[in-house]
This record gives sequence, C-alpha cells and structure tokens, in this order.
Amino acid sequence: MIMPGSSLRDLATLRDYKALRSSSWDQTGGNKDYWVIEPGQTRVLADISGPGCLTHLWTTISCGERDYLRKLVLRMYWDGEEKPSVECPVGDFFGLGHAATTYFSSAALSMWDRAFNCYFPMPFAQGARVEVTSECETCDTVYYFYVDYEAYASAPENTGRFHAQWRREHCVAEELPDEKNLDGAGNYVILDAKGRGHYVGCHLDIDAQTPGWWGEGDDMFFIDGEKWPPSLHGTGTEDYFCGAWNYNRLQQTFCTPYYGYHFKTNADYTGKHSQYRYHIQDPIPFQESMLFSLEHGHANNLGHDYSSTAYWYQTEPHCHCVELLPVEKRLPRLWGGLHI
Repeated sequence: MIMPGSSLRDLATLRDYKALRSSSWDQTGGNKDYWVIEPGQTRVLADISGPGCLTHLWTTISCGERDYLRKLVLRMYWDGEEKPSVECPVGDFFGLGHAATTYFSSAALSMWDRAFNCYFPMPFAQGARVEVTSECETCDTVYYFYVDYEAYASAPENTGRFHAQWRREHCVAEELPDEKNLDGAGNYVILDAKGRGHYVGCHLDIDAQTPGWWGEGDDMFFIDGEKWPPSLHGTGTEDYFCGAWNYNRLQQTFCTPYYGYHFKTNADYTGKHSQYRYHIQDPIPFQESMLFSLEHGHANNLGHDYSSTAYWYQTEPHCHCVELLPVEKRLPRLWGGLHI
C-alpha cells in the first residue's frame, strides 16, 4: 500500500482507502456529544484494528480545574506496542505550553481558543490506540473529540511511526570558561531518540524569571552518535525558530505554516513565551540516533524554566528515553510566582 499524496496538486488522484472516524458523538441521538473523564480515569478515544493512518485529531475540552491542559495526558500506541510512541500533556501535544490557550495556526497544528487540531499523518500496520488519562484532582473533564483516519487493504510502505516527546527542566545558569560551550553537555535537551527516522519539529516554551534576552542559545543536532561539532549548529534560539534580532517587535506575535512566535505574557523578555518550528519541508533524518539540544542563554549562562514537545517519525521499536514527569512536576509556574 502506497499512501496517496495530499497536496493541492494531488487532489484529483482517486483514492482506494476508506475514511472513518471515532468521535464523542451522542449515540442515543441526543446532543450530549462529549465524554466525561473522571479524575484518575483513562478513556480510549480510538482502538483501531488493521492497517491505516490517522489523518486529523480535533478536540475541545471543558474542565473547572486549574492547569487541566497539563493534567490531561494523551498517549498513542501503534501496532500493539507496550510503551506509547506519544506521551504528552494534551495542551502541549497540540502546540502550546504553560497550560494556556491562545490563537495560532500552522500547517501541522492549530489552536483557536479551546479548539485543538492536529494534521500530522500517523500511519500504522496492525492497529492504533489513542487514549487520554485525567490526573485532575477534583473536577470531571468534558472531552469532545474526533479521531479521523484512513483504513487500508494493506500496510503502508516505507513509513515510520509518529512520535511525540514532552520534556521540562528548570535550567540552571552555568559559568563556562571564557563563556564558550564546546561540547553541548549542559544544553537543554529537546529530543533524544534511538533508531532510524527523521525529526519534523518542536515547540519550545520558556518561562523567564529574570529580565534580559534569553535567545542567544544555539541549537545543536548531534546525529548518529557524533561528538563535537554537531552536524547542524545554529546561531541563536530565535534564529532556529526562523525569527531574528531578538524578536524585537516585542508587542507582536506571529504565525506561519512552518514557524512562529505565538505566545507571550509580557512586552519584554520576562514571563511566558512559546515558539514553534516544523520541519515539514526539511525533515532531519538519522540512521541510528538523534540528540537535539539548545543552549539556555549563550553558553548556558541563564537559568529559566524550559519545556518542549518534539515530533518525529521512526522505525520501531523505539527507545523510551525519558519518563513523563509526575503531574506535580508538570504544572506551570504561577503567574508571578512559584507553583512548586
């Protein structure tokens, strides 16, 4: 089975797959088109047998509990695997950290207030399972969803499996000799993957506690176990995210299909910030491994709260290289103070 293209040029190509959907529609015929997820409960949104490909995820959520977008966890499993290929707080998976909502639109992900959309294709050969777990303490979650997918007669050929990895670290400022970073050892890690695949992007969320520009940190891609220097070495955080000059229109956020600086809370460099870069036109392949990291300030000289979600495709089995933090360690810092 060769997956058909989906560009404007390909729309006239006739299709042989069957389009299907798992959703929260009210099967009594009423208008309660949502599921209720209780605190501590896991609900399976889709359990699919046979070959196919997820093509679109949509959800909107109502919950009376603070930071519920970090307390709800989305997991996806391909082809009967035991460890999830996707394990991520729901809000972060759909492109925004800090357990906050905003308006942004890209080719892969979008968020319009509380409507979330994902268009990353997610092929599978034997089956797929999508589930959400609530780690809220007291409030039920009202969860509306679509999981749109294609069912195939045979397994898609030469396709990796979709993965998403969420990380968070309160980075500690370092004092390197001569303010030079010549190994990347203290960088903030965005992706650590083992196997064959290709990286297709991330979003990065920074909560800066002290004034000053945080974007001098270079991006570094260490591919297939290489040491210094990395195959791809950048020139600054905003440069990797396709911006420039400190994002110096401080009042202005922006979104494009492949990159954006889409969230900020202050008109300076303090507070909460989010930016994304999707390698849809320029995936970065690896044959054995990839370590993608970013300096937190020049030569890691700044200490801020960093979190991120990386997206990539690879062959299975995958390395479960990082465990999801417990819920109390995932919560964002309070506006103007510490959460934990």
